[in-house]
Amino acid sequence: MATRITAAELNRKLSEILSRVRYRGETFLVDHNGETVATIEPVRPVPSGSWRAFAERVRHLPRDPSFADDLETIQQGQSPAQHIRARTS
Repeated sequence: MATRITAAELNRKLSEILSRVRYRGETFLVDHNGETVATIEPVRPVPSGSWRAFAERVRHLPRDPSFADDLETIQQGQSPAQHIRARTS
């Protein structure tokens, strides 16, 4: 359950609040002028894995047979990239 705090309280106790979020996993709802304006919560872990695991997950997604044609059309509409020489000192 989230703890409600005011923006003024957050301003006074930011370091303490962040420690509670980080080390205790607490969540805070921040109110300003009677309205909830923010939630402070622990960062969710980013799923990790290999390219093989990613490929396995997306393998089952529906395929668009015209996707390659769309990419080719976009590429044809673009002007060639210009080579820019790097400055040397």
